[in-house]
Amino acid sequence: MTTFHYKAVAPDGRPRMGTLTAATERLVIAELRKQGLTPVYVGLQASRALELNLPGFSRVRRSDILFFTQELSTLLESGVPLDRSLSIASELTERPHFRAVVLDVLRLIKGGKSFAEALAAYPDHFGGLYVNMVRAGEASGNLALIFKRLAEFERTRDDLRNYVISSLIYPALLALVGLGSIAVLLNYVVPRFAAVFQDSRIRVPTPTMVLLEVSKYVQAYGWMVLAGAAASGLLLYAYARTPRGRLWWDTLRLKTPLLGDALRKAETARFARAMSTLVANSVPLVESLSIAGATLANRRIAGSLGTVSQGVKRGEGLAAPLRKCGEFPPLAGHLLAVGEETGKLDEMFARMADIYENDTRVAIRRFTSLFEPLVILIMGIIVGAMILSMLLAITSINEVAV
Repeated sequence: MTTFHYKAVAPDGRPRMGTLTAATERLVIAELRKQGLTPVYVGLQASRALELNLPGFSRVRRSDILFFTQELSTLLESGVPLDRSLSIASELTERPHFRAVVLDVLRLIKGGKSFAEALAAYPDHFGGLYVNMVRAGEASGNLALIFKRLAEFERTRDDLRNYVISSLIYPALLALVGLGSIAVLLNYVVPRFAAVFQDSRIRVPTPTMVLLEVSKYVQAYGWMVLAGAAASGLLLYAYARTPRGRLWWDTLRLKTPLLGDALRKAETARFARAMSTLVANSVPLVESLSIAGATLANRRIAGSLGTVSQGVKRGEGLAAPLRKCGEFPPLAGHLLAVGEETGKLDEMFARMADIYENDTRVAIRRFTSLFEPLVILIMGIIVGAMILSMLLAITSINEVAV
């Protein structure tokens, strides 16, 4: 009997890691499936990815995975053997960390491992969807087509992520610059302006008095407010990394006006794109739901797929349990119902992904189109009130001089 390390995906989409004692890897895989887990990696070592976690190596970049997938898709479609394709892909990879990963995958294949098993040794780089797609491609003998679909999946997911990030950068910078301007005014401009009124009997207008008091408070306690905000942020970050805190944070984000709608649609698009890729390659539906759930960033939505999976096991189909869970837009359930009736579930998932990727872009544009003017308006009111308070004081000085 041998002790094997494993990494698997639970029905709720969460990763599971541990050890099992068995005679062979196949028996470990069978035991994991009996427990309702989807195996991602089974081997004598915990994870070969850990061996490359050395100083100087950086974290996983999705752009590396996308470039690697696109290169393999092109090479395999051109008839280049897998080992030669991996060797070429390693030469084309610029980052040393990922080049080491590709070369080790090649080494594992030459040592007798299947391509899927070699990729599964690096779960941080190649997720359950990626590994299961490759496993399906090896079984069908059509690895080139699988990598073409994986490349399309990675590209669309990367495009959507980049669009969301780039759309939110400008509003965030706008808010940061506005807060910085107010801080400079309160800490440097207003105190010098206040020096004019020191040791004088000039009556200070009420708005100016309020501004001076706020400036004194910021100078005296501003660092404490910043320290408290930083400490609160760190505590919130630590809590959000716990299972319960992550669920609370993800639920809160979904309830945020405008932004929550965009996040829900983005997660629906990601789920639909993953399911389309998996179902089109004959991965069992329950297993597809588990793998697709692991690709979602929102734990509340990913957790609801466990209920959907149970409904599928009871023979309720997919559309009805999806509507009952209440975490996906209503249109998603109707589209899947049509897909089940027509027997074209993979095509309907692809159509659903296209719809919600476009809806996500529209929702993000709507959010930024309202958020940017709102930030400008609020900052304008605050800065305008500060300038008006100083002008009132200057006017009062002129009146005394007359």
